[in-house]
Amino acid sequence: MEDEGLICWLCGRPLGRKVEYHHPVPKSRGGRATVPVHPICHRTLHATFSNAELERQFSEPDKLRAHPDIAKFLRWIARKPPDFHAPTRRRK
Repeated sequence: MEDEGLICWLCGRPLGRKVEYHHPVPKSRGGRATVPVHPICHRTLHATFSNAELERQFSEPDKLRAHPDIAKFLRWIARKPPDFHAPTRRRK
């Protein structure tokens, strides 16, 4: 498995069987680089922020982790297994 040993760009936990790739600067906004993330972490990012917000304010993981909603998610997900899945709430 080529992704073995990688950690999630957002939460820092080891990646499981399913790995998705997130564009820190959204592809629709000209981003090309991708980073490995858990599916639940990826869905949480896109359920919390618009592409414009991700591009302008949250293309760096430290800035994302400092956001109150993401910080709460990270505390919740910290002890879950790598392949943990749960429904993701939609944007408000």
